Amino acid sequence: MKLYFHPVSGHSHRARLFLSLIGVKHELINVDLMAGAQKQPDFLKLNSFGQVPVLDDDGIVVPDSNAILFYLAKKFGKSDWLPEEPKGAAAVQRWLSVAAGEISRGPAAARLQVLFKLQGDAAEIIRNAHHVLKLVDTALNGREWLAGSRATIADVALYSYIVSAPEGNVDLSAYGNINAWLRRIEALPGFVQFDANKVGLAA
Repeated sequence: MKLYFHPVSGHSHRARLFLSLIGVKHELINVDLMAGAQKQPDFLKLNSFGQVPVLDDDGIVVPDSNAILFYLAKKFGKSDWLPEEPKGAAAVQRWLSVAAGEISRGPAAARLQVLFKLQGDAAEIIRNAHHVLKLVDTALNGREWLAGSRATIADVALYSYIVSAPEGNVDLSAYGNINAWLRRIEALPGFVQFDANKVGLAA
């Protein structure tokens, strides 16, 4: 099993993290985003959108980080990470949508703007980040995990861009529930750290 990734990509980290949490052996293939390797013909055959991560499971190619989480949970029968029953499955899917939507437009966008010196309204992006973080923090009030009584792929999907939010000048200090949740994820067997960049509030 191969994972095409880049170490700066939070989407890549969430796929790598889940592979490690469930103990699946895999080969990491670093796609040099800075050199435009993701836009080259060979990579575009794997993902026509030119994005990492991509999972190659002996010829079964799965682009998109959330799709990879879903695929791995199904392939290896990890119903603890992705419940089979409708209520639990729906709860997980709700948070996968948040990861692809509000988290991407908030903490992830703020971090990318700082890392790559992108144009845009930084104040608005940071406001978006705090809006979704307040919702996540409230959702964690009185509970340890987002979508059930134990960790699921919902938690994996949100972790990387929330823990790295300070790199985008998004302060996490006010979010007690989130900070406790981050530490719980980091205590899970098989946890793999998302390498920090010394930018923004993390500098």
